[in-house]
Amino acid sequence: YVTQHKDLSQRVKPKSESVVPLFHESRQLGQEKTVLHKIRSISPVPPPLSETLTRNEPKGVAPAAEMEGSISSLEAGSKEDRQWKEMKLQLDDLPGILARLSKIKLTALVVSTASAGFAMAPVPFDVTCFLLASLGTGLASCAANSINQFFEVPFDSNMNRTKNRPLVRGQISPLLAVCFAAACGVPGIALLTLAVNPLTGALGAFNIFLYTCCYTPLKRVSVANTWVGALVGAIPPVMGWTAATGSLDAGAMLLGGILYSWQFPHFNALSWGLREDYSRGGYCMMSVTHPALCRRVALRHCLALIGLCAAAPVLDVTTWTFPIISLPINLYISYLGFRFYRDADRSSSRRLFFCSLWHLPLLLLVMFTCKKPLLEKEEKGDLLSGNHGRAVEIRLP
Repeated sequence: YVTQHKDLSQRVKPKSESVVPLFHESRQLGQEKTVLHKIRSISPVPPPLSETLTRNEPKGVAPAAEMEGSISSLEAGSKEDRQWKEMKLQLDDLPGILARLSKIKLTALVVSTASAGFAMAPVPFDVTCFLLASLGTGLASCAANSINQFFEVPFDSNMNRTKNRPLVRGQISPLLAVCFAAACGVPGIALLTLAVNPLTGALGAFNIFLYTCCYTPLKRVSVANTWVGALVGAIPPVMGWTAATGSLDAGAMLLGGILYSWQFPHFNALSWGLREDYSRGGYCMMSVTHPALCRRVALRHCLALIGLCAAAPVLDVTTWTFPIISLPINLYISYLGFRFYRDADRSSSRRLFFCSLWHLPLLLLVMFTCKKPLLEKEEKGDLLSGNHGRAVEIRLP
């Protein structure tokens, strides 16, 4: 039994010795596999720039010199761009630059509303006085708009709508812009004061002050700037009325009220689509800071136009046909104002803005066609003076 056990142990021992090396070999193979799996191909590291320059010194001198020359030329060009350069103004471009400086389209609107006020006055039409009043009002508007752009250069440069103005682009110097404003404002106010009447000249001077010294700085302080700007736009038709009559009557206040209310749906709808621009420029507009108030005020003044038109025959400015004829266009702009108040999107604001562009000229045209005849007013005045005379005769025996 012992001999058999030894034989068995001798037989088993070679098997265990044979098993262990196989296990170690498999582990070694596994480790080699993992090592081979982790090794990846790596691109050769490029030599440092100093070594390449030292190795290829005779060949690389010219490209390095060219590179240094191009860098130095770029630096010199950037320095030249930052340096002050004398502006070269072509005389052929000056009329267009001055027209954009004075906001010629806005000036044309101001003159047209002043002309409407002159035409609605209950006096005979004087062509000479009309032309002088229109010229003086236009010059005053050019002066106010030029001073406004002079003050707003750093803010206009941040807005897409105003970044191409002449002062922002450097097409005209600030000194020349101020001289142009003085050359328009002083003769304009003098013409209104001396050739028309002092009341109209005072209104023109007050409007320049209100636009440049009140409305312009207030745009970056409070949303009340919109109400001040609406007052600025309401004064030109009053100036036209006073140029014809020489006095402030109820008709002048009515025309000013119509222009005052019309500007809120016009400007609020315009500013709604320019909220990003006004925000970048740092302007405190209702559309940016108080969007609900912006829509509510626009709708409120659309409805106010209906009441103002209804007051025209009561104040003896038009006949009773004017409120009836103007009612459809006033209802339509009020409907668009309600859509703008309800939807509050760019589509509704754009529709209201474009409606305001044709609403005002059409409303003033209808108002002029429904103007009360001058003969009827003279007969009414004579009748009142006759009754007063009879009353005096009755009192005095």
